[in-house]
Amino acid sequence: MKAGIDEAGKGCVIGPLVVAGVACDCEKKLAEIGVKDSKRLSHRKREELAAEICKMGKIEVVKVQPEKLDEMMKYKTINEILKECYGVIIKKLKPEVAYVDSPDVIPDRLARELKEMTGVKVVAEHKADDRYPLVAAASIIAKVEREKEIEKLKARFGDFGSGYASDPKTREYLRSEILQGRIPSCVRKRWKTISNLKQQTLEDF
Repeated sequence: MKAGIDEAGKGCVIGPLVVAGVACDCEKKLAEIGVKDSKRLSHRKREELAAEICKMGKIEVVKVQPEKLDEMMKYKTINEILKECYGVIIKKLKPEVAYVDSPDVIPDRLARELKEMTGVKVVAEHKADDRYPLVAAASIIAKVEREKEIEKLKARFGDFGSGYASDPKTREYLRSEILQGRIPSCVRKRWKTISNLKQQTLEDF
């Protein structure tokens, strides 16, 4: 059995990092039902496909909440955290080979390190979700799970947009919170976005 692994939320400033793994022997079927990189699918289509993927294989999901990420990033990079999450999922799925979307600029290095961690053969590539249906399936599961987490956070903290720093709505939300002297627990405080906004004067707002 093979597995695919991908993440959602690596670069966001609000919300959790979500890593998902999908293991099955039905790669052809995944392609036939329209599985592809989650960013190229609508929200509704992702949810429909996620339900189908869950019926076809074994699923594992790891979620790292903002406060935990802040703690871990005192001594690890986001890519090191991702590697650890990938390793956890590979050990749980126990595939013959795992295909992963590589956050490392040197994919072969990540593949080697993950094999040393897990004992499983790993193929790591950039844009693996475009090439391998299993990785695309994992990207869909990760994205859907993150979207669920984001909706829960919005119910608690208000509408902050997508949670990515490139989103004007997210940046405006953060500016408003910082002006009021607070940073909600849903925010990744160690992200550069926050330090940059803190350094701005009130006049800049």
